[in-house]
Amino acid sequence: MTDVNPSLGRRAAAEFVATGFLLAAVVGSGIMGETLAGGNVAIALLANTLSTATALVALILTFGGISGAHMNPAVTFADRLLGRRTTTDAVAYALAQIAGAVAGVWLAHAMFDQPLLQTSVRVRADGAQALSEAVATFGLVMTILGTARARPTAVPAAVGAYIAAAYWFTASTSFANPAVTVARTLTASFAGIRPADAPVFVAAQLAAAVLAVLFFKWLTESDRRT
Repeated sequence: MTDVNPSLGRRAAAEFVATGFLLAAVVGSGIMGETLAGGNVAIALLANTLSTATALVALILTFGGISGAHMNPAVTFADRLLGRRTTTDAVAYALAQIAGAVAGVWLAHAMFDQPLLQTSVRVRADGAQALSEAVATFGLVMTILGTARARPTAVPAAVGAYIAAAYWFTASTSFANPAVTVARTLTASFAGIRPADAPVFVAAQLAAAVLAVLFFKWLTESDRRT
């Protein structure tokens, strides 16, 4: 029989595994792309983009019916602000996402026979990068909320398409995810971010999630009154 109401433990486990696979795709494709691109950063970024976007589609289709397949504390935070998750659920999801993200980075390192424990030295520190993260996260949350409202079955494709685009139209290459940001401080690969730069990214992401929720609620307020 199918459990139509999975327990919080099962939903958190789904978030852990899904986020782990997402980071394995992000970091693993970054390592592979950098290795095969022969110094061509555009080709490495393209490989990273395609792997991340397509993995997102597959993971949302796989885990969406169990936990919602957030894989992102900013998305979970937005859900909590909208009253769709309890605080207990949101905390459990966020912890599972961060733990899964770190495990995914280590898994990618293991698959490519690299040291498991690494620290990034890739500098991503300026106002343009922070603005890029705010824009990327605002757009991601709006994409999810808007598509889920109008056409729920299209959410996986919409999220994958948006992230693929945002990789290229933002200066930061669209982390748009606090768990991803934290985990990517732990890889010295193409996909990394220096630990000192991560807090600004996370702050921009969470602030943008709040703005997206407020804007979405304002846009749909007349519909809710009706």
